[in-house]
Amino acid sequence: MNELTFCELRGKEVVNVADGKRFGRIIDLALTCNGRVLGIVAPGDKSLLKSFGGKDALFIPWQNICKIGDDVILVDLPTGNFPIG
Repeated sequence: MNELTFCELRGKEVVNVADGKRFGRIIDLALTCNGRVLGIVAPGDKSLLKSFGGKDALFIPWQNICKIGDDVILVDLPTGNFPIG
């Protein structure tokens, strides 16, 4: 699988191989002006308290993506996460 659309990517769940944490499904892509993918954005922390006040989005750099499978994207975030908002 070499080419994917955003619609195909957003249907996949993001899982951290370092600790098994599930971040949810992709909500956005970060791109350069030239169209190069910088990373993906996942919902991040899904705790009960966060669900009432919104969620922190999680930026995952493209180099931290280990494998894109049929229904999951495996990422390696050894130092925790990269919140963006």
